[in-house]
Amino acid sequence: MPQRDTVIFDLINKELLRQREGIELIASENFTSLQVMQAMGTVPTNKYAEGYPGRRYYGGCEVVDEIETIAINRLKEVFNCSWANVQPHSGAQANVAVFLACLKPGDKILGLDLSMGGHLTHGSPANFSGKNYQALFYGVKKETGMVDYEHLEETARREKPKLIICGASAYSRDWDYARIRAVADEVGALVMADIAHPAGLIATGLLNDPFDHCHIVTSTTHKTLRGPRGGIIMLRHDFENPFGIKDPKGNVRMMSALLDLAVFPGMQGGPLEHVIAAKAVAFGEILDPSFKVYGQQVISNAQAMAKAFVNKDYQLISSGTDNHLMLIDLRNKNLTGKKAQETLDKAHITLNKNAVPFDDKSPFVTSGIRVGVPAVTTRGMKEADMETVVNFIDKVLMNPDDAAVINGVKDEVKTFMQQFPLYPELG
Repeated sequence: MPQRDTVIFDLINKELLRQREGIELIASENFTSLQVMQAMGTVPTNKYAEGYPGRRYYGGCEVVDEIETIAINRLKEVFNCSWANVQPHSGAQANVAVFLACLKPGDKILGLDLSMGGHLTHGSPANFSGKNYQALFYGVKKETGMVDYEHLEETARREKPKLIICGASAYSRDWDYARIRAVADEVGALVMADIAHPAGLIATGLLNDPFDHCHIVTSTTHKTLRGPRGGIIMLRHDFENPFGIKDPKGNVRMMSALLDLAVFPGMQGGPLEHVIAAKAVAFGEILDPSFKVYGQQVISNAQAMAKAFVNKDYQLISSGTDNHLMLIDLRNKNLTGKKAQETLDKAHITLNKNAVPFDDKSPFVTSGIRVGVPAVTTRGMKEADMETVVNFIDKVLMNPDDAAVINGVKDEVKTFMQQFPLYPELG
């Protein structure tokens, strides 16, 4: 037997210490429960299971068939859906599968511009979505920071895209899914909602429900769902593809069948059954009433943090938040997002630089930061703690070149976070 790899396990322990001692404010990160993490490190990682439960290429899949079926059924219950696929390795791959199932290369898609808070997979020229499809964009209004639905509607009527995408990676407000569906029906488009960020808040009824208005819904399973890293695709109501897309045998199929084929064999091979086991555990946790309490606290914390930032004269895009995150324009503080991120890292406060709408700086520098509260809420923080966290951030950002101040805040952060233990079972 090989010797234990002390180099890697020492680094894993070092990462555990970093997570414990720091304040995690990256909006797309969270902390799984211990049982979710334990499920990921189990023997289904050894099993190849190309295909779907009851329809595998390999033998010996009877147990992983049960695991995956439980994951599917729990997810369908979480979102009140008729069909779900739990195999995508990531949210990006879930989106790839939707494009493969619904579109032909060169078809028009309409999504939120990356520079306005959208996601790479919604049409960025650097991504498959912008390289293989004709990407069109809508944005937000300069004066409000809210989605410009009039622009979306005008573009849809003029260009007649095959797919309209709603959802974002840096947008702090809820969505008018019904309005988007109305214009999609008018121009003959499908609607895909990418709810990777607010999924946990949607699952518990705390934000608008996209499922009755959007033909297809994708998500990651981390972020506000608090599960392992991975992707999912869901349909509340199955339907026949209106564009006549055919399966490899030339048959027009129901969308659920086309999506299954797009995931496997369309864009990935064997599923990660150990991750699917962890997804199943997470979906079970979401079905517990305590998860809605968590979601309510996420929103309360985000709004408390937004208020604390405004009180210190930080400029919030859209002037607040409906969900778990906020986007802050730092130009009135004479700081770039890059400088803010790098300086806060030194104080063990982690967030990310982010472009703001109508930014005049490059995506590698940016004028803003994105701040989210799912992870600190998981650790037990409440509204009053948000003011403490904002005070730490402000102290660092107002003294970005003062090592003594930054190190002092780092020590305060370490002491403060001892109130909120993370995985004490791990020693």
